[in-house]
Amino acid sequence: MKLYDGGRAPNPRRVRIFLAEKGIEVPLELVDMGAMEHRSASLTKRNPLQRLPVLELDDGTILTETIAICRYFEALHPEPALFGKGALGSALVEMWQRRVEMHLFLPVAQVFRHLHPAMREWEVPQVPAWGEANKPKVFAFLRHLDEALADRPFIAGDDYSVADITGLVSIDFMKPAKLAFPEGLDHLARWYHTVSGRPSAKA
Repeated sequence: MKLYDGGRAPNPRRVRIFLAEKGIEVPLELVDMGAMEHRSASLTKRNPLQRLPVLELDDGTILTETIAICRYFEALHPEPALFGKGALGSALVEMWQRRVEMHLFLPVAQVFRHLHPAMREWEVPQVPAWGEANKPKVFAFLRHLDEALADRPFIAGDDYSVADITGLVSIDFMKPAKLAFPEGLDHLARWYHTVSGRPSAKA
């Protein structure tokens, strides 16, 4: 088994945090995305979409997409449960994971990909107006998330989950996207202080 990893890129980091929370060690092969190694013939053969992470199993099976990889490891190692427990718990985690990914993670990525000069070779064509259009979406969802966190410690409830991993990585990704953490969102700030202080956050 081997995990093709993209270093500081947000999707590979989500998988590394997930594995760290599970206490699972997987051999990593670092792919230098800055040097466009994720577009090499070798990686393209494994993932024609040229995206990371890529998990290659011992029998040659290839898994891509962050959440699919995380679900694979969740099924192999159910504890601690990061996709929720029981029908309701699992549904709540799925709901919030989807919300955070769609309304925070992806808009932050669009700001970064369409406005950062370093992404000109990656995002062809860059559409600066689209990057700007996503900025208010980010802050609107952060306000929504702050309200949701008023009565619970973690995004989907009482337990840390994959939704918190996506939220943490999204907010950390705001820095290279040049989006400042908004003031006055005390519940969100309390949550961020908690999750960013977990040992797995350094993965």
